[in-house]
Amino acid sequence: MALPFPHWITWGVALLATLGILFRPWRLPEYAWAAGAALLLGVTGLVPWPAAWAAVAKGTDVYLFLIGMMVLAELARQKGLFDWLAMVAAGHAKGSAPRLFDLVFGVGTLVTVLLSNDATAVVLTPAVYAAARAADAEPLPYLFVCAFIANAASFVLPISNPANLVVFGSHMPPLLEWLKHFGLPSLAAIVLTYGVLRFTQRQHLRTPLTQHFNLQPLNRSARLCAWGIGLTAVLLLTASALGWQLGLPTFCAGMATLLGVQWLERTSPWPVLRHVAWGVLPLVAGLFVLVEGLTLTGLTTWLAQELATLARQSPTQAGWLGGVVIGVASNLINNLPAGLIAGSMNHIAALPTQTTAALLIGVDLGPNLSVTGSLATLLWLIAVRREGGHISAPGFLRVGALVMPPALLAALVLV
Repeated sequence: MALPFPHWITWGVALLATLGILFRPWRLPEYAWAAGAALLLGVTGLVPWPAAWAAVAKGTDVYLFLIGMMVLAELARQKGLFDWLAMVAAGHAKGSAPRLFDLVFGVGTLVTVLLSNDATAVVLTPAVYAAARAADAEPLPYLFVCAFIANAASFVLPISNPANLVVFGSHMPPLLEWLKHFGLPSLAAIVLTYGVLRFTQRQHLRTPLTQHFNLQPLNRSARLCAWGIGLTAVLLLTASALGWQLGLPTFCAGMATLLGVQWLERTSPWPVLRHVAWGVLPLVAGLFVLVEGLTLTGLTTWLAQELATLARQSPTQAGWLGGVVIGVASNLINNLPAGLIAGSMNHIAALPTQTTAALLIGVDLGPNLSVTGSLATLLWLIAVRREGGHISAPGFLRVGALVMPPALLAALVLV
């Protein structure tokens, strides 16, 4: 398919923005590259301003979802809830490294399912690192748990990954239908991720742990925060079951929990709000504009039509091809742009639910191959480095190359 020269410029700008997001030249934040590229497309007319603003507006539900989740996650971090949960897990390990591995995996799964993969990557990772250090354990196996389960469990529920909102958009299936499509694939992905990851880390898990924990009682603010998170999960499950969009309920629940905790403490909410990663919002908005630019080149439409044609001929083949290709592509361009492209394809061609489900599995699970595969994994890497740890891209790839393929293939077989 031959592309006119302006279309090549659009693809070049998108490629440079993606590279900037992944490698952060001159230490510029990720959102600067996405927003800057979106602005450039608008100034040059490659994406007309009305189309650009419409693309930004498409992400309203995602922005509200992210704000609510980030507020809850930051509140839980500041009040010590996740640190307390991690220390409880370490205490219950009773000196057994395999048992600690299992407990961290279980906690990570619950956090991912009920709060989103970004919460696991950003909030749970430092707590797990602290728990491993307290047990005199090699942190690497438990840090890997946080990274891999954040993606493997991210399609159990619609709320488990913001990418789910992007891929399905306004066509989000009701909760029971979602579970029908993704229940078994999610279970297979989680079980296989656990099994392969546990096998790859078996050498590190042979050393007994020491126990010298000083577990303090959970304070009132942390308990209220836990209740708020639990009620948020119930609210989101209810909204999902009723087929409502999830952004506004998440936003309201996050803000209500924040105000409730701060009212209890008689303190200002600004210390929590100040530390929320607000840069994620212009990052996502910029990516929406970039994907709109790619759509205007016609290539996204062509891909959607080709996949829809294949789906009419062989839904199974279309699912396999779409899931594997988008899974690999997520590691090349990051899964958020890949998810936006998949969502655009679904909107353009009204793909069958089975094909869309396979695309979503590729977007959510494919990134477990490399450290640059998903936004959650990049946030996890930043959290590890902030704690003084170091994990190289090749080192992650060696583990990801074993963990991701069997989980992805099993999930696609069962979708």
